[in-house]
Amino acid sequence: MNTQPSESRKQRSARRAGEFPPAPEPLAVPVFDSHTHLDITVHETGVPGLDAGVPGGDPVETLITEAAKAGVDRLVQVGVDVASSRWGAELAARHPAVLATVALHPNEAPGLADLDEALREIEALAGQPRVRGLGETGLDTFRTGEEGRAAQEASFRAHIAIAKRHGKALVIHDRDAHQDVLRVLDEEGAPETVVLHCFSGDAGFAAECVRRGYFLSFAGTVTFASAGALREAAALTPSEQMLVETDAPFLTPVPYRGRPNASYLIPVTVRALADITGRDLDELCAAISANGERVFGSWG
Repeated sequence: MNTQPSESRKQRSARRAGEFPPAPEPLAVPVFDSHTHLDITVHETGVPGLDAGVPGGDPVETLITEAAKAGVDRLVQVGVDVASSRWGAELAARHPAVLATVALHPNEAPGLADLDEALREIEALAGQPRVRGLGETGLDTFRTGEEGRAAQEASFRAHIAIAKRHGKALVIHDRDAHQDVLRVLDEEGAPETVVLHCFSGDAGFAAECVRRGYFLSFAGTVTFASAGALREAAALTPSEQMLVETDAPFLTPVPYRGRPNASYLIPVTVRALADITGRDLDELCAAISANGERVFGSWG
C-alpha cells in the first residue's frame, strides 16, 4: 500500500465512502484475513452501512463483527509506521480475533528523520506476545526513487534481523522488486517464516518462492481481468503455502473493484482462488486457516 496518499486518492476515498459492497455468502469453513489495515479503513472510508446493531457504534468492532458474519473469524492488523504499529499492537492485546504485525513500510523508511530510532521502537513492539510478525517491510521501486533506495534496503535488512531475533514471521511488501527482495533475503538469511504479502509475481517467481518455503498471500488483485500471470502463479502455489488477504481498504476484488475493501469480502477472493486452482472450497479454506496458525500462531 502507499502510505502517503496523493490528493487524488484522498478525493477518490471521499467519493467511495459509504459505497461498501454487499456482504457475500458466508464461508462454511472459516478463514482469516492475513493482511488488513483497520485503522486506514476507518480513517479513509469509514464503515457506513455496516454499523447497525453494534454496541456503541465502534467502527473497528464493526469491521471485525462483519468479517466474522462472513466466515472470516480472525484478522492480522498490519503496521506501516510507528504510530500504526503501536495502534495495532494495542488492538491485538485487547481483542481475541486480532493479531498484529509491526513495521516501517518501505515507502515510509526513506522519509524518516531518524530511521534508527524508529527501528528501535518497532523492535520494542515486536517483543509483545500478540505481535506475531514484522511487516509490512520490503522493497518498492514503483513509488520510491533512486534517492530513497539505500534507506529502504537498510530498513528491510533491519526488519529481517528483528524478525529472526524475536522468532516472528516476516511479511514482505514487494512492488516491482522481485529479484532484489530475493537477493536481500539471501544475503541476510531469511527468517524461518516468510510471507509475500499481496503476491504480485508471475509463475516463475511463484515457483522460486514456493521452492524456498515462503507463503504466498493473494489479494483481490487475483480477480482483476489483467491478472492472468498472477492467476497462473496462484494455480501452482500449494494449498499449504497459500494465504488470502484483503489489504483493506485497498485492492477490492472484482466485481467491486474501485469500492472500499474490508475483511468481510475475503469470501469473494477465496472463492476465486478455489476456481483458479480447481480445489474444493471448504478444503482450501481449511488449509488456509491451518496456514494461519503455522505462520502467526494461535489467536486463542
